[in-house]
Amino acid sequence: MASAAEQLAQNMNFSAFAKASELQKRILFTLGALVVYRLGTYIPVPGIDPAAFNQAFQNASNGILGVFNAFSGGAVERMAIFALNVMPYITASIIMQIMAVSIPSLEKLKKEGETGRKQINQYTRYLTVFLATFQAYSIAVGLEVGGLVVDPGWYFRVSAVLTLVSGTMFLMWLGEQITARGVGNGISLIIFAGIVAEFPRILAQLFSAARTGNLAPLLFLLILVGAVALILFIVFMERSQRRLLIQYPKRQVGNRMFGGESSFLPLKLNTAGVIPPIFASSILLMPATLGGFAGQDSPEWLQTLSAFLGPGQPAYLAFYAAAIIFFAFFYTSIVFNPEDTADNLRKYGGFLPGIRPGKRTAEYIDYVLTRLTTIGAIYLAFVCVIPEYLRAQGTNIPFAIGGTSILIVVSVTMDTVSQIQSHLLAHQYEGLIKRSKLRGRKR
Repeated sequence: MASAAEQLAQNMNFSAFAKASELQKRILFTLGALVVYRLGTYIPVPGIDPAAFNQAFQNASNGILGVFNAFSGGAVERMAIFALNVMPYITASIIMQIMAVSIPSLEKLKKEGETGRKQINQYTRYLTVFLATFQAYSIAVGLEVGGLVVDPGWYFRVSAVLTLVSGTMFLMWLGEQITARGVGNGISLIIFAGIVAEFPRILAQLFSAARTGNLAPLLFLLILVGAVALILFIVFMERSQRRLLIQYPKRQVGNRMFGGESSFLPLKLNTAGVIPPIFASSILLMPATLGGFAGQDSPEWLQTLSAFLGPGQPAYLAFYAAAIIFFAFFYTSIVFNPEDTADNLRKYGGFLPGIRPGKRTAEYIDYVLTRLTTIGAIYLAFVCVIPEYLRAQGTNIPFAIGGTSILIVVSVTMDTVSQIQSHLLAHQYEGLIKRSKLRGRKR
């Protein structure tokens, strides 16, 4: 007789998807929300001189603005209402997570369950408004200094700040709605949609450059082959895991024997997922946001900092790799607690063979998790930093098909597909009961 998992896998087909009406509604809602986001990237901020801004952006598109533009789905290039994207929210989330670990009152609030989580999310929203206002005002002043505004003054500054902050808050709300009513993580899908939207234009530019001779055909072929190889490598690493054997003891109830089963505790090689590169990128984008538009009229210290942390610079690569490794360990410690896992195993009678339950089990799980996270952090840093280094050497690799972008696209795609499969499995559970002729169905 086939196992439950095998029967569920056999039932998953297009006919099963056609019957899953709830899943269809979730997918349609997600697609509709992403369409709304894409439309917003074409609505410009009022008061901008389009010709002057386009010229200024072309002069700086190979620098940090090109990176910011790739994350925002071209909104920076058009100076749209979603130009800030969700980066202020991501930065606020980083700050709140660090504060929740270091401040006792927030740490206590975090342990209060759903109520505490909602309160921390509210604090994150307030901090997002503050950061978005600060960044929007800096951009507005930079646009005025660069001569890219039709009618400079406080009216433009206030309208630009209100427009950009409202755009960020709307995207934050839209991401939360996708997470609650759609499929996948809303914030990640918004970043995913922005990156994927740039793929056709980037590929067209590469084909055009190869056809006109501006890009060597061999280099063009190597870029495509390297991108495909990178996708395969990311899929392999993201699916890699270490399974710890969990044994449950036998127990006798009356004349019957229960228990004695064994299962596995899967530990992913990359528990933090795509969060470390996103966090690291958002932090490195902060100083460049201030000085990207102001140019030579910005303060000297800001020019020095922007040049020091410019894409391709040794300091940028070093800080980028260090930030990715740090956030890989930091975020893993947040989402996975070995002590809680060991307590849950002891509560339900499970144990690791040869290891005493309780503290020893937590220490062993922490030991294995630390080794796995070390490999995962090195893998993330390699995937994200090597394409940046090659781009700095003049290979003209677009950021949209670089390591960070491909990692985000592949990871978000795998996570979304996994959630879709979970919905299909839940929908097929009734079919499994019917085919297996279980007693529960008759009851």
